[in-house]
Amino acid sequence: MKRRTKLGLGLLVGLLLVVVFEALIVTKNEAHKLITSPMATRELPEKTPADFNMPYEDVTITDSDGLKLVGWFVPSQNGAVIIMQHGYKSTRQELLEEAQMMHKHGYGILLSTVRAHDYSEGETITFGMKEVNDMEAWYQYLISRPDVDKNKIGELGNSFGGMLVIQHTAQNKNIKAVVADSAFSSLNDTVSKSVTYFTNLPAFPFAPLIVFWAERETGFKLEDIDTKKWIVQISPRPVFLMQGGRDIIISTDSGQKLYDAAGEPKELWYDPALGHVAFDDERAVEFERRVSQFFDKYLSGN
Repeated sequence: MKRRTKLGLGLLVGLLLVVVFEALIVTKNEAHKLITSPMATRELPEKTPADFNMPYEDVTITDSDGLKLVGWFVPSQNGAVIIMQHGYKSTRQELLEEAQMMHKHGYGILLSTVRAHDYSEGETITFGMKEVNDMEAWYQYLISRPDVDKNKIGELGNSFGGMLVIQHTAQNKNIKAVVADSAFSSLNDTVSKSVTYFTNLPAFPFAPLIVFWAERETGFKLEDIDTKKWIVQISPRPVFLMQGGRDIIISTDSGQKLYDAAGEPKELWYDPALGHVAFDDERAVEFERRVSQFFDKYLSGN
């Protein structure tokens, strides 16, 4: 009997070790996929501003790490320019409709990209730790242009791009106004929901293991990516936040947490019926009115 018991325990321990080993391998692979974006696996733009009846220039710049970044510049009619930053593993095409909308109101648009996205160089995504330097490189490009009013530059971003424009605006005091649609309040706040969405694995026990591997591969800590800390630094410049109550990618209280952390002036548009970055599609008329009025008030001086 004792021999059978020992044999059974040995088999159980062996099985558990196999399960743990497989979980480590799976989560290491998933972490690597989440933080890397080889060109062969990327989503790439299929349309340009010309498809939306906008004049534009193809732009390539070099960031502080020597990486070439691609973008589109749509000329301004009022001197003001809005840097528009797309989301995680997306492309500058994502914001072409928003660009067309604001171009109609007289604004210039810089549809920017960051490392490891679109046709830009680099393969590692650091969730803002290095991408904020890419945003600054785009700003430096803008202020080098004679047709841009340096006192009329704002930013708009979706999701990961929303976090980036908040982070960059906090660090660059010359950005006059910022709009963030579905920006996560911090990686800690949203990691469980985001991991489940992007990997189809349950948050427990896989999210902590994925975080463990991602931290080791990128060199940053989860707590380093905290948009709440950055948004505090923006006031007295204005912030306009949007958050949907049916968001399945980030925590649905992200907008409120960011709003609570922000100083004045600030606005929060919360719609319990909307999903992730759905305002421009499902509330198109109100979206145009609110965003254009916000930039007219704080950026162009209209």
